[in-house]
Amino acid sequence: MPELPEVETVRRDLQGEVIGRRIKAVEVRNGRTVRRHPSAKAFRNLLEGRSVTSVGRAGKYLLLGLDDGSTLVVHLGMSGQLQRVKSAKEPKAPHTHAVITFTQGGQLRFVDPRTFGELFVSVAPAEGGRALPELAHLGFDPLEDVMSWDRFWALLSAHKAGLKNLLMDQEFVAGIGNMYADEILFAAGLRYDRMSDSLSSQEVRRLYRAMVETLAEAVKRRGSTLADAQYRDLFGEVGDYQDQHQAYDREGEPCRRCRSTIVRVKSGGRSTFFCEHCQV
Repeated sequence: MPELPEVETVRRDLQGEVIGRRIKAVEVRNGRTVRRHPSAKAFRNLLEGRSVTSVGRAGKYLLLGLDDGSTLVVHLGMSGQLQRVKSAKEPKAPHTHAVITFTQGGQLRFVDPRTFGELFVSVAPAEGGRALPELAHLGFDPLEDVMSWDRFWALLSAHKAGLKNLLMDQEFVAGIGNMYADEILFAAGLRYDRMSDSLSSQEVRRLYRAMVETLAEAVKRRGSTLADAQYRDLFGEVGDYQDQHQAYDREGEPCRRCRSTIVRVKSGGRSTFFCEHCQV
């Protein structure tokens, strides 16, 4: 599933590709993709003729601000991709569920094999994504919302939950999923099942620093593309951060810190990868 670094990579790509472009036509090839709207026609009517004025992000959601003050919201779900193509004549990839054609030429295509992603238009402006009523549930953004150690400690202490579950709770912190939760906790030297209200001040600092630095480095390396190759950037290129993974999907391999073996356990129906020696 694309997480914050992958979505932020696509956001940065979109800034140079769609801002200022007017939407000529919208084709919806799978109604499930625009399921929040009463019909594909209703969705099209909100977009056609509009120009893109900004590109933002809230957690795992992309926000394309439009010139009438509304916002096109894109959620990639588990397997979604946005593809920027220069010509409408280029063959469409399988599972292309929506196509936006610009008057200046070229298209933006939404590809989603598993159909968990979606597109919808919010009547609210895109400035400050969590101001959108549909995204009001999201917690703080770990890259955009800088906070003090004390504030982060207070947020952690207010919850009595396992650290991994809390990091993946989108109402607590927006954008972190299974993969980056494992990487953050490895960098912090903390177990997935440590209780959030049990950390010392030093551990809180380590966790906050690990969260910010891990996500920032993953963005710098344009995200992680795993063996299924389902994540690709706007131009179809794979990410590079998977080569830097310390824990995720490394079961049975030596820990790069202590040489112990990385183990995998099932937690909450998901696989968790960690080092029993380094993470306490």
